[in-house]
Amino acid sequence: MSSDRSQRAAQVLIAGCGRIGTRLGQALADQGQRVFGLRRRPEGLPAPIIPCAADLNAPAELADRLPRGLDRVVVILTPPSYDDDGYRRGYVEALDNLCTALSASGNAQARLVFVSSTGVYGENGGHWVDETTPPAPSRFSGRRLLEAEAVAARHAGGSVVVRFAGIYGPGRESLLRRVASGATCQADPPRYTNRLHEDDCVGILEWLSGHPDPAPLYIGVDDRPCPQCEIMDWLATEMGQPAPERTGGEAMGRRCSNRRLKAAGYQLRYPDYRSGYPSLLAERRSSV
Repeated sequence: MSSDRSQRAAQVLIAGCGRIGTRLGQALADQGQRVFGLRRRPEGLPAPIIPCAADLNAPAELADRLPRGLDRVVVILTPPSYDDDGYRRGYVEALDNLCTALSASGNAQARLVFVSSTGVYGENGGHWVDETTPPAPSRFSGRRLLEAEAVAARHAGGSVVVRFAGIYGPGRESLLRRVASGATCQADPPRYTNRLHEDDCVGILEWLSGHPDPAPLYIGVDDRPCPQCEIMDWLATEMGQPAPERTGGEAMGRRCSNRRLKAAGYQLRYPDYRSGYPSLLAERRSSV
């Protein structure tokens, strides 16, 4: 790193600066970093995030829209539609366009952090998976995310991929709604589930953004993968609801290990659902 770069505040671009990206940007700016938030319509981004108006699927103008002198780029994409074409455009093509534009704008050496998903594994027999487990996605979403990971791996400045499991938190309360509506759970055989609180999602990206020598891949989950019925039973009790009806099934899901993440030094704010859900439950009760 040149001496002038080492003496100035780090410059970070958050590509796909939605809810998580905005929270991350505010956290990094609070540390004194210069943060740019890229999205098609960035006018609503809060200060001190610097808006960067660009479309990752409009490659002709993308390089001219990027700031210069970037140290890191955090990529948090969403597909324009939840089908194969949407995932191809929203992840594979968008990331490829971004990497090309980074090179063209003099940012080829900026480290790339790409948000992926544990859906790339495809494992459905209830077994443990970690960063050494070969991905074998069974759905189009996992296949396209794996393609995007390969694009990130080719970035000249180096890349880090973090595979998140089901994110929950304020505004991400689908499981609470399912329990409240009397949804069933799969008990025979048990279906394993994995999750991560949104605060830890932001925390992991913040930690990775500043890590001096990260591994190329991390799984982002909490400490407690568990059967679907276990967490739904617990939530039902906390919500004063009847226990969910048991059903059978075939798919058993997977249990994702966060051992590498924790060994590298990240400390979870919410290590399991019992610590992560109480504030959501309290907010839900207060709004009734």
